[in-house]
Amino acid sequence: MAFSLHCFTEIPVKDWMVLLNHPDVIRHMPLADTRWGESAVADWAKAKDAQWQESGYGPHAIRIDGHFAGWGGFQREGDEADFALVLLPQYWGQGASIFRSFMRDRSALGIGPVSILLPPSRVRTQGLARLGFSPAGEIIYEGQRFLKFVTQAPAPQA
Repeated sequence: MAFSLHCFTEIPVKDWMVLLNHPDVIRHMPLADTRWGESAVADWAKAKDAQWQESGYGPHAIRIDGHFAGWGGFQREGDEADFALVLLPQYWGQGASIFRSFMRDRSALGIGPVSILLPPSRVRTQGLARLGFSPAGEIIYEGQRFLKFVTQAPAPQA
């Protein structure tokens, strides 16, 4: 598997709409409460790219073997960088290697502690310990409950 990182706005809106409206993806995204239209997707993509100017880091669109696969990366949440990874279902098995690549690069971006917020629908969380994360309780974000996991040190290489 070879993956490459891109600006959100480099990905056609129609590709984003497939991801953001996919029922298996939405099932794990409690903040996605409506179907995405073209205008909303275009605005959302621009806002994701703008995080780079605002924070000095941000998320990327991801292609795997040349095909659009989803998005991932760090987003500022208070004093922490929150890591998010949203992939089309056919790429779900690629998440750990993508995550490790991002974690290797985080010090160059000035990122220290990293958090991950997962919806309660994500019942398989034991793999996060192998990636260097510890449970840190639950939080309410935009009215939705999430399980929070944190790491202070770079994830171990496996």
